[in-house]
Amino acid sequence: MRGWWQEITGLVLPVACAGCGCPRTPLCDACARTLHGRPPRRVRPTPEPAGLPEVHAAAPYADAVRAVLLAHKERGALGLARPLGVALASAVRAAAGPRGAWGEGAGAGPLLLVPLPSARRAVRARGHDSVRRIASAAAGELRRSGTVAWAVPVLRQCRAVADQSGLGARERLANMAGALEVGAGSGWFPPDGCLVLVDDLMTTGASLTEAARAVRAAFAGARGRTPQVKAAVVAASPASFEINRN
Repeated sequence: MRGWWQEITGLVLPVACAGCGCPRTPLCDACARTLHGRPPRRVRPTPEPAGLPEVHAAAPYADAVRAVLLAHKERGALGLARPLGVALASAVRAAAGPRGAWGEGAGAGPLLLVPLPSARRAVRARGHDSVRRIASAAAGELRRSGTVAWAVPVLRQCRAVADQSGLGARERLANMAGALEVGAGSGWFPPDGCLVLVDDLMTTGASLTEAARAVRAAFAGARGRTPQVKAAVVAASPASFEINRN
């Protein structure tokens, strides 16, 4: 009900740019360019957790980008899912790279976008699952550009985790360790597919590291092999861009 009401009120109430407050537009051209107007880059947190997959981000988490992400996630500005999806799609393309580079059997299949799960209490409080919504928008954007892509929300939390906002890098790793699992088995992943974990934001990399562990463990148990895993996010901390060591 809350999600429906948010969509209706977005149509009838005056809007302002979520990034800068410019009137009569949910996202102005300047803020849109800040969000998805530059080439995505590989990002690395400091310290970089062991097991973190290669991560690409569309933009630094600052200023207009930060405001847009928070408006979508916390204030229910659901119309921003489309431009956020465009940004995430560009990061997914960069993360996937040349399909042949994934190795044998991973060149012709679809791109599978695996969103990191949100805590149930957060979804209830916000009225929507922001990462899942952005992942679906990104998959749609990729399909419109000719790439076969699907959002597959197969990860789930298998135990409660603490709020990460007040935790340091090491504490976040401990908080997330063993917290995720693949809940739908391994049949969702075709042999020639490419798997890209997706999230709205990377800070320390703890959540992406745990998600990568969970999907690798699911494959090792079900198929006896470990898939290659990449990751893409809408935004990452500016410092993770500055120390990029490509």
